Amino acid sequence: MKALERFSQFVSSTFAVWVLIFAALAFFIPSGFSWIAAYITILLGIVMFGMGLTISAADFKEVLTRPKDVLVGVAGQFIIMPTLAFLLVKLFDLPPEIAIGVILVGCCPGGTASNVMTFLSKGDVALSVTITSVTTLLAPFVTPALIFLFASEYIDVAPASLFMSIVKVIVIPIALGFIVQKLFNKQAKASVKVMPLVSVVAIVAIVAAVVAANQQQIAETGLLIFAVVVLHNGLGYLIGYLFGKLFGMNLSKKKAVAIEVGMQNSGLGASLAVAHFSPLAAVPSAIFSVWHNISGPILATIFSRMKDKDGLVEEDKTQSI
Repeated sequence: MKALERFSQFVSSTFAVWVLIFAALAFFIPSGFSWIAAYITILLGIVMFGMGLTISAADFKEVLTRPKDVLVGVAGQFIIMPTLAFLLVKLFDLPPEIAIGVILVGCCPGGTASNVMTFLSKGDVALSVTITSVTTLLAPFVTPALIFLFASEYIDVAPASLFMSIVKVIVIPIALGFIVQKLFNKQAKASVKVMPLVSVVAIVAIVAAVVAANQQQIAETGLLIFAVVVLHNGLGYLIGYLFGKLFGMNLSKKKAVAIEVGMQNSGLGASLAVAHFSPLAAVPSAIFSVWHNISGPILATIFSRMKDKDGLVEEDKTQSI
């Protein structure tokens, strides 16, 4: 078990490398990975079940003790990224299917990797975890509404259908994970140590499936989508940081909000795209998944060296996760 835990930690710490390797393999050998597309929803459910195993009532205590900070983070997540996505789609005059995909990933809640990046950044981890948890649980209501608002000019959007899909792939798996954690606490704690490995395998498989299913389209438009994704992610970090600054947050909180805003649950974006729109609409989510696992550690390194106004690195607000 110890060896499996160490292997899990190694795979988790090299997440971006595995995503890149298997995305490349799927691009050059699409037939070897295209069959995974039928299991994207199940794979994302597994990731969310793992989140349920780790979530606790304590993760929401910040809502009561620091409601303003949580509200700023949640509002930033659901205002900045969807608006940026819409503006980038218009600026680059993207084809409808790709435009839908960019907007879709922008309307998703924060990704769980943001908590790790906040920790590495010496940011406010408790705030990061709470924002991730709250945006994830709000996603069935907020994400369909945002997609309808920003993408309905490109395609007919059925918010009720999107709501049910998000409930199935996020809320139910998280709830089941939470129940299992409560009923089988000892076993759940043991399994949590290897969940990073399971989550990495699942996300890598989702990315590989999307790349394999859209190999030809990626060859034709991949650079354009990549440019939009990099801008979307980078501007999300920057504006998220400035958004925190606007509300007078200290350095550790600004780091948390910036990372929460910039990093998306791209697995959910890919799942919704395949289920409700088109395989091509899932490509921005797949590329986002690759890129934010590269940009996140880079930003974390920069943030970890930033100092507060007193000339000291802010560490007192951080917690282990």
